[in-house]
Amino acid sequence: MRKIIYPGQTIGIIGGGQLGRMMALAAKEAGFKIAVLEPTMDSPCGQVADIRILAPYNDEAALEELAEVSDVITYEFENIDYEGLKRLTEMAYVPQGAELVRITQDRVTEKAAIVEAGCPVAPYVVASTYEKLVENIETIGYPCIVKTARGGYDGKGQQLLKSAADLTLAEELFTHSQCIAEGFVPFVKEVSVIVQRNGDGESYCQPVGENIHVHHILHETIVPARITEETAQAVESEAMKIADYLDLVGTLAVEMFVLENGDIVINELAPRPHNSGHYSIEACNVSQFHQHIRAVCGWPLRKPQLWAPSIMVNVLGQHVMPLSNLIAKYPDWSLHLYGKAEAKVNRKMGHVTIMTKDLEQTLQEIEHSGIWSE
Repeated sequence: MRKIIYPGQTIGIIGGGQLGRMMALAAKEAGFKIAVLEPTMDSPCGQVADIRILAPYNDEAALEELAEVSDVITYEFENIDYEGLKRLTEMAYVPQGAELVRITQDRVTEKAAIVEAGCPVAPYVVASTYEKLVENIETIGYPCIVKTARGGYDGKGQQLLKSAADLTLAEELFTHSQCIAEGFVPFVKEVSVIVQRNGDGESYCQPVGENIHVHHILHETIVPARITEETAQAVESEAMKIADYLDLVGTLAVEMFVLENGDIVINELAPRPHNSGHYSIEACNVSQFHQHIRAVCGWPLRKPQLWAPSIMVNVLGQHVMPLSNLIAKYPDWSLHLYGKAEAKVNRKMGHVTIMTKDLEQTLQEIEHSGIWSE
């Protein structure tokens, strides 16, 4: 059942974080109303919503209330209750369905889906217990990375093993869930692409971004990624393959490693707008958030176009004060703060996007500002 949702109707969002906030702001520009389901009182999305439902994501009464007030429902993060979302699809219009969340919530099912779509991944083994890991780890060898199948983000829930001597470091990961061990890929760059698709199968990719991480947290996204045209085309082609295989409606972020010879290996998926796509708000003719709203509302999509090379820099808790003190010096910087009350160390508080004619010069400007130095 495909529907077109019109301005004036209500979009329900599960999750009240910054992705929900930016989704809501994009929707409000076109005249939509916003309902948000979120357990905390003053959430980033709640601050801009028309209707706030304060409850846990698996609260049945709250999900029913969201269904009642919304003409279409989407979500801003994947760690929501799959069973609750599945029930919601039976009483409300959820064009993305629940299957995408089930697959991407678990690294084992996610990896299997990527392989079934015919896309390249690092060699890996699945282990239900630590003992099974010890038994099977030789099939991928060292170095390797052990990750919990469920949960974990920004480097949490994973352990690098350089040799057999490190094996015991992975033992505690099994208290959370079964694990996956991936052979280490000797990559030269990390890139990601946002692929978006509507219910008619019309799909586009945002320009490919090159990601720089610091302490496992995304620091910068550089667009266009400094890769060959051939590699960029391969990145888009693999992302489209996965989107078609999953029968995607909405947004899928695909993170990949680029090898020295230009080949790519897919690392992970996120079924929602993504930190590495924030540059698109200023730098493209359609942002990842506007395109997401178009996709879930049954509108035709717009072909993304990059206005200028750009760099997106994350603003963590420790950067807020130095950035606030210096922002007046940088008229070309676009600042986004997410409305979070407390600036904790390493908490994502906002981002800055800089459109530029010279990427290298702007990277130096960011460095010399001193805002992001340790």
